[in-house]
Amino acid sequence: MKALLFLLISVVIFAIEVEIEILGSGGPEVDNRASSSYLLWIDGEAKALIDAGSGSMLQFERSSAKLETLEVILLTHMHIDHVVDLPSYIKAGYFSSRRNILPIIGPDGDDNFPSTIEYCSILFGEKGAYRYMKDVLTSQSDSFEIHPQDVNNTQHLVFNSFTVDTLKVHHGIVPSLAFRITVGEKSVVISSDTNNENHGLEIFAKGANLFIAHHAIPESAGEVAKTLHMTPSEIAQIVKKADVKKVVMSHRMKRTLEHENETITIMKKSYSGQIVFAEDLMRIRL
Repeated sequence: MKALLFLLISVVIFAIEVEIEILGSGGPEVDNRASSSYLLWIDGEAKALIDAGSGSMLQFERSSAKLETLEVILLTHMHIDHVVDLPSYIKAGYFSSRRNILPIIGPDGDDNFPSTIEYCSILFGEKGAYRYMKDVLTSQSDSFEIHPQDVNNTQHLVFNSFTVDTLKVHHGIVPSLAFRITVGEKSVVISSDTNNENHGLEIFAKGANLFIAHHAIPESAGEVAKTLHMTPSEIAQIVKKADVKKVVMSHRMKRTLEHENETITIMKKSYSGQIVFAEDLMRIRL
């Protein structure tokens, strides 16, 4: 009995605390919200930044996160409302005590969008917009080096505190990735902007503790919008089939704001789990 009690106490003491913070719950509109961005916290330290939409840098500061503890920046795709604040983070790092390499991982490119490596070169390369900081792409950096990496489809990435699995998702003509972040036995899936045309999210999100969906369109959206984003009923079907415990509806836009009751009614027809609507600086414990 004493041995069992000691084991239980040890589990409680050394249990890993995992949280996801919503830095940006909005989209590309002027809507009093920061644009898409999420922060992984493990035992009180910020470990992974997912997307860097407009306003997210300010929210990162408000969250008391530190650039020094980040192990990676993950980018779902190259739309402005998901990546525009990236230079701000790198510039701020110059004034931090960070010296270790920071990987920046995102999708590859095509004729319409740059790859992650190309995007970082456009920003900081020899002929980049911010070429005065070109040293960040080298080991001779005055602050720290960034390592941009392209992902085409499925990869399993291992970091010190967590793992990341990637999945290519359909978002019109935009190369896009979904991410599954796993910390011990806990996991969160960020869907990215997608209409799930390839039906990969149901398997990818299987058994996840949390699913962050982008609620950019209502059920009544037109066909063009549905080529880019998931409707509430589609999101509900995914999390039901994946047996996800909780879904967070983020990337909220004017066309979905104030329609939360309608969204819940539609989703509850097939999904019995918890539905949460994202707000900036909301923290969710896994």
